[in-house]
Amino acid sequence: MIKALIGLGNPGKQYEKTRHNVGFMVADVVASLLKCPKKKKECCFSHIIECPDHDLIIVKPQTYMNNSGIAVKNLLEEYNLKPEEILVVVDDLDLPLGTIRLRKSGSSGGQRGMKSIIENIKTENFPRLKIGIGRPKRKEDIPDYVLSEFSKDEKLLAEKVISESASCILNVLKYGVDKAMNFCNKKIV
Repeated sequence: MIKALIGLGNPGKQYEKTRHNVGFMVADVVASLLKCPKKKKECCFSHIIECPDHDLIIVKPQTYMNNSGIAVKNLLEEYNLKPEEILVVVDDLDLPLGTIRLRKSGSSGGQRGMKSIIENIKTENFPRLKIGIGRPKRKEDIPDYVLSEFSKDEKLLAEKVISESASCILNVLKYGVDKAMNFCNKKIV
């Protein structure tokens, strides 16, 4: 059973609508759909919204993407959670925009926030929802690309993906990761 939804991103107004912050965006939509109290708590280097009606906490680490593992490790200790009780929502350069993938475990795939989590909690065995953001044409453009907003042409699709990702998470909470995979793993057009 998932007890913590962890959306990865970067804190600060300047990063709010960037590709790297889709994890934060999805976490916000889920909190709204579940009608969780808006009051957030500061704990474990994170902003935490407690959703007592759903036995769930929604977490937005404030350590910046590349140090997400520090916040997640502290969260697991503070809330006495096992890795399999968290669901991490993260952007993925290797998936085209419009693609979402729910996995029970796996490597970081080169994503530095996931790498930090795996290194800090010493396991790859935790569920994650990967949201495709596509890849720039040149490798050297990656840092600027992930910290850029979706283009005007991409915005509508990005909004659909964020909405579908939130629906996927509601299915995970209701049916578990295994059953939700059929609903979640898709390409949105």
